[in-house]
Amino acid sequence: MNTLSGDVRSMRDVAKETGTPLVEAMINAVRERFRRTGQWTTLLAVCPNSEAVLKAALVAARDSRAPMLFAATLNQVDNDAGYTGWRQRDFVDLVRAYSRDIGFTGSAVCCLDHGGPWLKDRQRVEGYSFDAAMEGVKASLVACIDAGYELLHVDPTVDVRLGHGEIIDIHMVAQRTLELIDHAERHRRAADLPRICYEVGTEEVHGGLANMDNFRTLLDDLKAGLLKLGYPDVWPIFVVGKVGTDLHTTEFDAEVARTLSQAAAAYGSVIKGHYSDNVSNPEAYPLSHMGGANVGPEFTEIEYESLAGLEAQESALVSGGHSHLADVLEQAVERSGRWKKWLLPDEAGLPFAGLSAERRAWLTRTGCRYIWTDPLVLTARNTLNRNLAAAGIDGEQTVITAIADRIKAYFKAFNLEATE
Repeated sequence: MNTLSGDVRSMRDVAKETGTPLVEAMINAVRERFRRTGQWTTLLAVCPNSEAVLKAALVAARDSRAPMLFAATLNQVDNDAGYTGWRQRDFVDLVRAYSRDIGFTGSAVCCLDHGGPWLKDRQRVEGYSFDAAMEGVKASLVACIDAGYELLHVDPTVDVRLGHGEIIDIHMVAQRTLELIDHAERHRRAADLPRICYEVGTEEVHGGLANMDNFRTLLDDLKAGLLKLGYPDVWPIFVVGKVGTDLHTTEFDAEVARTLSQAAAAYGSVIKGHYSDNVSNPEAYPLSHMGGANVGPEFTEIEYESLAGLEAQESALVSGGHSHLADVLEQAVERSGRWKKWLLPDEAGLPFAGLSAERRAWLTRTGCRYIWTDPLVLTARNTLNRNLAAAGIDGEQTVITAIADRIKAYFKAFNLEATE
């Protein structure tokens, strides 16, 4: 039987009995299952970029009797409510409430993704200084801990003050990582809250983790630093590895992943892959002993495509009062300005209307996650659902089912489905 399935209380009891944070207990269960059966399991972390994605993830986890990790960025969920409209406690409460509503009793774990200076768009746009950016991240870490997050990705690998092509020194990455972990641990211990897990590193080139020397240097510096700070019981369970996937590639490099996994195992950690969206070979993740994988934008694309299909049905079934949702979505993405960060070098400075139809479509499909809560989008979506309901179609459930089906495919590929 899949040792990660079953009631959440049993998994939490294991963690409590062993004095182990929940995510670490999960990885220990993965290791034990591999020892017994020879089959490795990769944990899936879903980026909760909309309420539909969050609900679909929990439905998929319930149906597959699999654990669900949610990796929320500071752009999505933060003290300023992010683009989802959720603060940290709102997010945790919503996960718990919907789990109860649908009868999901498995492990739903709220996690922070990319907690570091200037990784929140607002900090870059508003020109935060380093000190201001770090203080903002520290305040976010505190809010995550207070809300009940159980895994924090500490990622100070970006420094906007560096020139083009410059890479931040890996020792500096370690130093800033230690500073943020120290801040988090001081608060957690002062508040007498349960132990949590940490994730470090990045898939981006900013941290220089594309070679084994930097990989080992980061972990060696962290090991020495955590002991010096008096945290012998604190260690990152996940190290983010550059395993071939990014925003524009979908081929997972199994050979590199195996090498990184072996190196991480020597430190007691496992590798986490980011940008695993639409990956062409997901079944290779457990074969490479990957500890986890983050998937996010892919589910926004499915939400967008499902809505496009529903709008086509609306046009065929309803004579008037159409939602015009596709046009509303494109206009909202353009207004948001977020599309600008994905412009290619030869597109720099072009207005949205000056881009090709193909590029506008890609930017809209990808950027929809930023504008699902836009008032005009909500109005158009409500109109769409109302029109469809009159024709006997449940639009919201159709979207949730489409996303959940894709998540279940990852569960299957990652050996996360419960088996008897």
